Amino acid sequence: MPFIDQLQHWARADPHRAAVVVGTQRLSFAQLVESATAFPAPQSGGGAALAVIDEPDGTALAARFVGAVAGHGVAAVLDSSWPRGLKAAITDRARAWAAGEPAPPATQPGFGDGTPRSTFLLGLSSGTSGVPKAFTRSRQSWRASFVASAPYFGVTAEDVTLAPGPMAASMNLYALGEALFTGSTFVALPEFSADVALRSVTHDGATRLVLVPTVLALLARRGLETGQGPGGLTSIVCAGSALPADVVELVRQWAPRARLFQYYGASELGFVAASEAGDRIGPAGGETPQEQVCAGRPFPGADVSVRGPGGLPASVGECGSIYVRGPYVSNGYAWGDDGLAFNVLPGGDASGGPWYTVHDQGFLDGSGRLHVVGRASDMIVTGGANVYPQQVEADLEADAGHGTVVVTGVPDAVRGQRVVAGLIPGAGRRGEAPQTAGQLLAACRRRAAALPAHQRPTRYYALAKLPLTGRGKVSRTLLQAWIGEGDARAQRIH
Repeated sequence: MPFIDQLQHWARADPHRAAVVVGTQRLSFAQLVESATAFPAPQSGGGAALAVIDEPDGTALAARFVGAVAGHGVAAVLDSSWPRGLKAAITDRARAWAAGEPAPPATQPGFGDGTPRSTFLLGLSSGTSGVPKAFTRSRQSWRASFVASAPYFGVTAEDVTLAPGPMAASMNLYALGEALFTGSTFVALPEFSADVALRSVTHDGATRLVLVPTVLALLARRGLETGQGPGGLTSIVCAGSALPADVVELVRQWAPRARLFQYYGASELGFVAASEAGDRIGPAGGETPQEQVCAGRPFPGADVSVRGPGGLPASVGECGSIYVRGPYVSNGYAWGDDGLAFNVLPGGDASGGPWYTVHDQGFLDGSGRLHVVGRASDMIVTGGANVYPQQVEADLEADAGHGTVVVTGVPDAVRGQRVVAGLIPGAGRRGEAPQTAGQLLAACRRRAAALPAHQRPTRYYALAKLPLTGRGKVSRTLLQAWIGEGDARAQRIH
């Protein structure tokens, strides 16, 4: 487990069927096994047998990933577009983690699946430090997910799944594994554009799409504008952020015969809830009048609970923190655990195992469906990626002198949210001139260039004062309001 034994089965049963396609590159199931075994197996060096993979999107990345997780190997897949310094820092952390882990068993399964409870993936998630958090996953967590997701989404060996996002993203790595497990074909893009993706739908014979809502909206809108149809698509799976009603309608116009699924989950939690198309309701008791998205019923095999203050179960329709338990949850963080994201319910629950949360907020209705109200605290969701404002602030303020940076997310028609930053220049040290807004802006933009693209602010505002709550805490919600209302206290400067 999770998919190497199944891959070998398909390599024997249907060796010439395409396993992975990226642009003009193609590997059949037999060729994928051959390519994966040609790469040197990761060596433990006394700890975990870790392979840090830094490859552009292509069949070589897929082959390296497959080879790295065979036996008791562990893979960490970097996004090749990240800044070099960031990748180097992650690699150092990953190797330090591996050195502190137990060595794999002396008896190795060769090119086969390692033991179910062993770690195979060092996944990367946003955090509040300069280097992203890293979580670990067991082989059995993905195996259990495949067994549930394939029938739920109707994946068969005849399918061709196009995942147009970066292969390093956890959702797309999972889609690759799911395809190899089911004997179907996985398709990625060497570089993204709506037209390239639409051509791939028809040229590569895609029957499924796996993507975030913002990218789905781009494809559907461009397809309608240019007359590029959905080809043989029969299924579309969306995750990463809420699926807006206008996007559902757009997709219905572009691909009326395709079943449209959405699921809610997190890298650390796996599948939590899912549904077909856009099942929605209005605001629930006491909530701000806003559209709240019904994620659906708990995913098969997952138990979902909403908890209020003190961890007590919330009433029907009462908003609280979303908790889940089941076989899909990760093992926790390898590094970066700041206590603000992935947590277990204190005291546990003897009735069926521990409950875990990433502090997303929602409620359960009378039919047991989960409605997600919003991300926890101040998390920004931009283009399906999670961004912690505190992380970006810390990075931008590193060279900001005494200046203050407040980062938040504002609505954006393409990304869902865009990252923006409010700036207050520093007063300057004794004997020095006060910092100007231009100087602070220049320093922040230099620092932002070294961040992953989804974390870089796209707009900057000069703030007349800090946006504070009545208790003196920084309020990103207030900053959002200033920007949205054109308040003079937040003047755009870039």
